[in-house]
Formats: sequence, C-alpha cells, structure tokens
Amino acid sequence: SCILCFICLSKDSEWALNPSGTNMKMFLIPPVVCLMAGVLIIPTILFVIFSTFSIRQETRYLLLGNALLSDLIYLLFYTLSAALNAAHVHLPKEACVLLLFLLAVAYCGGLFTAAAIVLDTYIAILFPLRYIAILPPSRTKKIIVLLWMCSGAFPGIFFLVLSSTHSFVPCVLEMCSVPVILILTLNGTDAVKLCFWLSTTVIFLCLSLIFCCYAILYFKTKQSGIWESICSRASVTFLMHNTVLFFYFFPLLALFVESFLCINVVIRLQTGIWVSLTVCNVLMILPKVLFPFLYGLRYREISASLKSIVRRKHLLLVSPAPSPS
Repeated sequence: SCILCFICLSKDSEWALNPSGTNMKMFLIPPVVCLMAGVLIIPTILFVIFSTFSIRQETRYLLLGNALLSDLIYLLFYTLSAALNAAHVHLPKEACVLLLFLLAVAYCGGLFTAAAIVLDTYIAILFPLRYIAILPPSRTKKIIVLLWMCSGAFPGIFFLVLSSTHSFVPCVLEMCSVPVILILTLNGTDAVKLCFWLSTTVIFLCLSLIFCCYAILYFKTKQSGIWESICSRASVTFLMHNTVLFFYFFPLLALFVESFLCINVVIRLQTGIWVSLTVCNVLMILPKVLFPFLYGLRYREISASLKSIVRRKHLLLVSPAPSPS
C-alpha cells in the first residue's frame, strides 16, 4: 500500500505462489474495517471544512481537507483492489494499470500533503508575524494544485519508463495485487528495480523532512515551558502527531528490511509475500484511518462545528411535533 504499487514485473518473473482464498479473505478484513471507519468520519470533516467560510479560509484546514481526501480515495481503491484479489477476479491489463496508477497518485497526494502540513505548522510557529504573508489562502490553493500535479507526474514518469522499457507487464500476474507486485519487483528487470529504489528514496525523503521539522519545532519551543506538563495540549498534540508519523515510518522500514532480506536470499519468496500482505493490508492502512481522529478532531474549530451539527440534529429529533390546529 504505497507509491511502489505501480511497479510491475518483467516477463521473466514467475508467480509460483497462490495464496488460499481463506487467507486472502482474512487480509481483506483490515482494509474493509478501516474503510468503514474512514467513510464515517472523513466526509463529515470534509463537509465541515468546505461548508464553513471561516474554516476554509485557513491554510491548515485546506491542507487537512486535501490530505483527508487523498486518504479516502486511497482507502476506496485499495479496498477495491483487495476485494478483487480475495474474490480471484482477474482484471484486464488496462484496468490493472489504471487501478495501480490511481493508488499511486492517492498515496503520493497524501504523503506530499502530510509534508506540506508539517511545513505549514513549522512556518506558523517559527514565523508567526509573517505567516499570513507567506501562506495566504490563495497561495495555499495553488500549492494544493501543485501537489496534485506532482502526485500525478511522479508515478506517471515511472509508468512511461517501465512502458518504454517493456518492463511494465502487470498481466503476467494472476491477480493485480499491490503486495505481490512489491515483493516480486525485486525479481524484475533493472528498470523495475531502479523505480523501486527511487520510489523508496523519495518516500523516505518526505518522511525525513516531516521528522526533521517536528524535531526542530520541539527544540525551538522547549524553553517556552509548553512541554513541562505531559498532559498539556501541546504535549498531547505532539504525541499524537508523532504516533501518526511512526505508523508512516514503521511499515516502510519493514518493507525496506524485507526487501534487503529477499535480495540476499535470507528469507523465502513466500515469506516475503506474507510480510508484504501484512504490511500493505494492515500497517500502511492504519495511518489513513488514524489521521482524521488524531489530526482532524484535535482542531477546536472542527470539533466545535461537529458538536454543533450533532446538537442541531439531536434537537430536531427530540423537538415535539406541532399540534394540529
């Protein structure tokens, strides 16, 4: 479940493993549960952001809405992919390519927007007097468009490279499975492997940028006294943000270690595929559903708007019907 999902195998790669239907259905449970949770909360937060004028005029909320939209799209398409694999539905080559491309775009969109959110926080805290001039709403909207353009261009370039080298042949697989493609990429051509490691490098650079910004913010604000109480709002927010950051970092680290072990033939191909299934269907899905709870609901304006909506609905339900005249 990552940007590497658009990398496919060469014609010489062999798919010798066929996970049983029971095991595939078991791995379908986490994406379905996360999708259900995401569908319940993400559209509600998006409605609050884009229906309230004062909220949608703030940079942080526009970036938050873009990140939530990316995560929702990713959850939808990844769950669709997992469901098709569990049902042993064989997609045509064009449909498989399109699905992998959309997954790559959605993942890139979420990752790039997460990095932009951290940079926004960094600028807001360290340059409060110049913040409005640096990131007005009009510039933020242009940045969001640029993020989506980069999210489409980045996987698109790799698609063109793989297509021009005749390495991108997803139909050689019996199922268009992201985890399977990830692990079998290591048995592909040099062009496929190059795309694999370039994608890994870009992802780690984005996550390293996020980590460095948080670390700088912590040390810059340490002397202000906001970290003295472990129960303070700043401490709790910082802990929650780093929890999400951990869930982004750890699965990628697990995939990196797994890839290293596979290259050095320390683990079998079958073991590598089960590890990929666990990482992609469980660990990489979690940040997508944790993000709206640990980020979105922490904002007072959004929480207040949601409470107001719930309160109005409750009043409508309990208000007595008008008596007939």
